[in-house]
Amino acid sequence: MRGLAAGLLICLAPAAFTQKAPEPEAVIPIWTGPAPGSEAWTQKEIKYRNPQTGERMVRNVVTPTLTAYLPDPSKATGTGVVVCPGGAFLFLSWDSEGTEVAQWLAAHGVAAFVLKYRLISTPAPEPEFHTTLAALFAGIAAASRDGNVERLLDNTDPGNVRALAAADGRQALRLVRERSKEWGLSPDRIGMMGFSAGGFVTMAAVLDDDEHNRPNFAAPIYGGDENGRAIPSGAPPLFILVANDDALMAAGSVKLYSDWRAAGRPAELHVFSKGGHGFGMTPHGLPVDHWITLFGDWLRVQGLLKSKH
Repeated sequence: MRGLAAGLLICLAPAAFTQKAPEPEAVIPIWTGPAPGSEAWTQKEIKYRNPQTGERMVRNVVTPTLTAYLPDPSKATGTGVVVCPGGAFLFLSWDSEGTEVAQWLAAHGVAAFVLKYRLISTPAPEPEFHTTLAALFAGIAAASRDGNVERLLDNTDPGNVRALAAADGRQALRLVRERSKEWGLSPDRIGMMGFSAGGFVTMAAVLDDDEHNRPNFAAPIYGGDENGRAIPSGAPPLFILVANDDALMAAGSVKLYSDWRAAGRPAELHVFSKGGHGFGMTPHGLPVDHWITLFGDWLRVQGLLKSKH
């Protein structure tokens, strides 16, 4: 629990953007017009920085977008990944679980698209936002004791925003496939990865009844489960990664692997002894700092880091 709370506590205090981030290729709205289901929303998106690391954060997302990071054409593999940052559906860890992951993928020939999906509305004033997060931590403590992640998500999402976020994930996947030729991608090599809440967005697409809405491969990182749904016969291969001291998601990640294996679907599981919840790309001086190289190795084994052309 301490690692999980620490991972979220550092996201509390907003601050103005002061450092220049690497420029993405493009920012693309995923819906034409207002996103369906939230047309009446009036909250304003807020960007702030993690006070300990300086990493960018986002909350109160109303307009879902994809931010594209495309590889050098000489390195391009034709593989694409939609990256879904986490943040308990209250905020997005935009850099640690988004842009920094995308930059690593692009450097290795994979086109990456960071998804800014809709979130639960939080009070704009900082003190009230802190109160909202304090209530979240209380729910996390209870969920950590009984392992009931779904109850935590339901209790903190009275407006069913989680379903809207899942719809954003599926729409993002469809958009990347539809425009795959434009970006030099193979439509049958479009994957999805997500962290914490983003893992649940990812798994919602993986388990979609329509196979055309599913990614060709997926990586739920300390997040995501089946939520009682049957595993489709053509479910994609999974790369699952978590830390053993993640009180909220360690057991669920192991169960996800076991269920995938029992269904006869390919999966790979990595469990680090330490790392807590929400480590992302932030260095902690632990072996977990190198998790993304394992993901790269897995992509290579799947044939996704080698061009089809």
